Amino acid sequence: MIIIMKPNAAESSILAVTQYIEKNGLKPHLSHGEEVTIIGVVGDKSRISSENLAVYKDVDRIVPVTESYKLANKKFHPEPTRIKVGNTLIGPDNLTIMAGPCAVETEEQLMTIARAVKKSGASILRGGAYKPRTSPYSFQGLEEEGLRYMQTAKQETGLSTICEVVSHEAIEAAVKYVDMIQIGARNMQNFILLKEAGRSGLPVLLKRGLCATIDEWLNAAEYIIAEGNPDVVLCERGIRTYETSTRNTLDLSAVAVLKERTHLPVIVDPSHSTGSYKYVPSMAKAGVACGADGLMIEVHNDPAHALSDGPQSLTFEKFDKLTKELKPFCDVVGRSFDL
Repeated sequence: MIIIMKPNAAESSILAVTQYIEKNGLKPHLSHGEEVTIIGVVGDKSRISSENLAVYKDVDRIVPVTESYKLANKKFHPEPTRIKVGNTLIGPDNLTIMAGPCAVETEEQLMTIARAVKKSGASILRGGAYKPRTSPYSFQGLEEEGLRYMQTAKQETGLSTICEVVSHEAIEAAVKYVDMIQIGARNMQNFILLKEAGRSGLPVLLKRGLCATIDEWLNAAEYIIAEGNPDVVLCERGIRTYETSTRNTLDLSAVAVLKERTHLPVIVDPSHSTGSYKYVPSMAKAGVACGADGLMIEVHNDPAHALSDGPQSLTFEKFDKLTKELKPFCDVVGRSFDL
């Protein structure tokens, strides 16, 4: 449930309500607006009485929340969340572009790509140091060595950095080198890993699972937030359908649904969803047009020889052309985007 306080409710009234909630073994979650404070109740709400709460001073009304996710719910937190990643802010005011190789291969390769994507407007460098691959014989990543290269790239270019993690050990290593960690599609419902990510102290990018519903995805985000980490960004990266023309099916309607249901930022990955560089520009533009807060795009200096996902990676020239073409779309939807 959520408790909506009257406009300009006294701090003493808010405190009295939160103390009642805590006394009954539940957790209050406060969201302060300009005039109205909303108190969300997390836990077994059968322990408290709505009738008793209604008579507390400055309580306006009590609204039941039927969804199983609470902290990720827009009813708990009506204002959109803005998340700081290094020196970058992800939120409703600007377009954030995360770009880089699917996998970190060498220090020289990563530095070359980092310089190029920054020049073309990216603010966050993506690069995989841990690569959960379908085949056990495929390149699995450089692990901590790759993370060190990410740190070096940040120091030289000033770009913020993000890397996928696949285990507790990977999180322990990543927090020493990068600004944000990513939970990939295959691990979206790895609940132990989600809890570890929630305790990491870093912002988390949570990709949608291959066959996950939006409610399942938001409940996965809830696992992270419930550990005390509110800095979660959702990434629509395509879902598995019967269609085989693209690698996955990019569900852009999910962006609109999420904007209605959650306060968390939402970005779109047109690279993994389509699986082909040919479709990345049009899907990136569509993502901006439908309200995404950012894009995650794979870029490589030599896609034909990439160790992972070369066919969906843009060359430097194609990426630069795309970012220039995105500017008018940002203008239409009222987002800033600095090239």
